[in-house]
Amino acid sequence: MAIYHPLLFSLDAERAHNLTVKALAAWGRVGTPLKRDAAAYPRLATRVAGIDFANPVGLAAGVDKNGEAIAGFFGLGFGSVEIGTLTPRPQPGNPKPRLFRLVEDRAVVNRYGFNNEGLAVGLARAKAARRAAKRNGVLGINVGANKDSTDRVADYAAGVAAAAPLAGYVTINISSPNTPGLRDLQAQPMLGELLAASRAAAGVTPLFLKVAPDLDRAGMAVVARAAIDARLDALIVGNTTISRPADLRSGAAGKTGGLSGAPLAPLARAALMEARAATGGAIPLIAVGGIASGEEAYARIRAGASLVQLYTALAYEGPGLPGRMLRDLDALLMRDGFASVADAVG
Repeated sequence: MAIYHPLLFSLDAERAHNLTVKALAAWGRVGTPLKRDAAAYPRLATRVAGIDFANPVGLAAGVDKNGEAIAGFFGLGFGSVEIGTLTPRPQPGNPKPRLFRLVEDRAVVNRYGFNNEGLAVGLARAKAARRAAKRNGVLGINVGANKDSTDRVADYAAGVAAAAPLAGYVTINISSPNTPGLRDLQAQPMLGELLAASRAAAGVTPLFLKVAPDLDRAGMAVVARAAIDARLDALIVGNTTISRPADLRSGAAGKTGGLSGAPLAPLARAALMEARAATGGAIPLIAVGGIASGEEAYARIRAGASLVQLYTALAYEGPGLPGRMLRDLDALLMRDGFASVADAVG
């Protein structure tokens, strides 16, 4: 990976991100030289929310916002790829610059603001990739509301309804800190209305909810109860954080936006444990935030996660990370005598 970092890190962070997605889109068409078999380790196969995953390591939403490189990301070995966040109408997002590397902290701050080409464009790409996605892994589609929406519940319901026929699962994202007022949807009574409308729109397609790691114990309890009552299929815990650990070293640490990467790991672990306690195991949990190794993925699984997702670690560890994680996770399960991922959860 010595070549990978200098080439991309010499560029503006958002430009480097976009070039990476374009490269993986091209590799997806011709075959990536880094191709890994998602099903190479039978012990890692797992069933969550009625869905069969070749392995528990997934790509988090936000990396491939518009579904440009679905096949390319599957080629890295991910058991699932979640595209989006897609909004009903295209929107440019917040003004640039809006993505900042915290290299000394192996972290990123972003304030993108749901920039995307809109549902129609993203879902057309998902439809084109659907056959390959079914063969290689599980395709998730993450939906949100437009910044200027006058009816956010209607935006989510429309997004879920449109995405459900094409997706292995659909995620409602109400936890981005970069759309004003969006996190208010994590509280009642709006949360119950949103979940009821989205559940009805999803039909039989599994429906996941992505929540913030910044929720306190009472807030997590409210979200957990609402998710169970609405018969949601999983909680994704969590998103970026608006908090800033005191020991950050990078000069970009004070930038406005959501922090992700290594410094998020302690908060994300704590949020996962709160979610586990609040749900009592009644709904599967998916861990996100600061996961950069098979050891950390295993720790989250032992703490109650059925699946894990990656985002920022890819920028620092390179595209070989999923393959290394699968190898190490399989070895850890074997070391501790677990025949499957499901046996190790919690």
